[in-house]
Amino acid sequence: METGISGAVWGQVMRPMRRAGRQVGVWLGLLFVATVCLQSMVAVAADAPLPSWNDGKARNEIVNFVNRVTTTGSPDFVPAEERIAVFDNDGTLWAEKPVPFQFLFAIDEIKRLAPKHLGWKKEQPYRSVLAGDLKGIEASGEEGLLKIMMTTHAGMTTDAFAGSVSNWLKKAKHPVRKVPYTDLVYQPQLELLSYLRSEGFKTYIVSGGGVEFIRVFAEQAYGIPPEQVVGSAGLVKYQNGSDGKPELVKEPRIDFVDDGAGKPVGINRFIGRRPIMAVGNSDGDLQMLEYTADGPGARLAVYVHHDDAAREYAYDRKDRLAKLDRGLNRASAKGWVVISMKNDWKTIFPAPK
Repeated sequence: METGISGAVWGQVMRPMRRAGRQVGVWLGLLFVATVCLQSMVAVAADAPLPSWNDGKARNEIVNFVNRVTTTGSPDFVPAEERIAVFDNDGTLWAEKPVPFQFLFAIDEIKRLAPKHLGWKKEQPYRSVLAGDLKGIEASGEEGLLKIMMTTHAGMTTDAFAGSVSNWLKKAKHPVRKVPYTDLVYQPQLELLSYLRSEGFKTYIVSGGGVEFIRVFAEQAYGIPPEQVVGSAGLVKYQNGSDGKPELVKEPRIDFVDDGAGKPVGINRFIGRRPIMAVGNSDGDLQMLEYTADGPGARLAVYVHHDDAAREYAYDRKDRLAKLDRGLNRASAKGWVVISMKNDWKTIFPAPK
C-alpha cells in the first residue's frame, strides 16, 4: 500500500518515538528494581529481631553479641550446647511491684487461712497482711516475706501447691493495675527470649523466687520449661498419702536460697555450665552477672534499669526489696549493658488480649 511518506520522513517521525520507548523502558526497569529493594527492606524489617526495642546501644550490643557467638568462623563463635542464657524473673521478665507477685499469692493465702489463726491480727507481718497494708508488708523486709511464704506453703503436697498457684493466677489481679499478673510480663523480654532460642541458645530462669511457684507458669508465659527454672526451694519430704500413693510434701524449712551469691551456686548445681549471657535487675543478681562475665571467651552481662515511672515503675539505689546500687556501679565500671526501660523499650507490656 502506497503511503506517500518517504523513508527519510518516516525515520524522522519514528526516531523520537523509539527514544521515548527506550526511556520508558529504563524507567520501568528502575521502578522494578526499586520495588524489589523496597520489598526486601520490608521483609528484613519484619524479620528484624527485637521489634519492641528502640534502636540504640543496648539493643545493638545484644544483637552484635548474638551475631558474634553464633557466626561460624567468628573468633567469638560458641557451640550451640554452650550457649546458655540466664534470666532473673521478678523485675527482669515481669513486674515486681508493689512486692514480688509470689508474696501477693502468699498474702491472699494468709487471708484465706486467717479465720483459723486469730492471733495473726496482732502479730507482724500477718497484721499488715490482714489490714491490706502493703507498705507495712514491705517494711517487714525479707525476713517478714519469708515468714509469710513459709506459713502459707508448708504442709501442702507439691501437686496441691501447683494447683493452688495455677488457680490463683487465673483469678487474681494486680492490686494497682487491675490486670492478671501474667499480663505484666515484659514484651521486649519475650522477644529477647525468642530471639535467643532462634539462635540456638538455651534459656533459663535463675530467680530468688520459689522454684515451684515459677514452674507453674514459666512455660506458658515465657516458653521456658520447668526443668530450666532454678529458684529458691523449701525442704520437701517423700511420704505415702492417706490413699497409700506416694506424694511430696512441702516442709516449713528452707533448703536453698537462690539469691545473691546463691545464684552462681544454683547455676553450677542445676545447670552445670557457666552461662555466656546473664540478665538481671537488682543487686541480688550481681554475683550471677559477675560469674557469667568473668568466664572465658565472649560474655554479656545485662541489667534492666527501672526508670520509667509513667509506664511501669522507677526505682534503683534506695529500694528496700529490689535495690540496684552496687550493680549500677559495677555495670559502669565493667561496661556491662544497662537497659533503660524508658529509652530502650518502645512498649513495656504486651498488647491487651
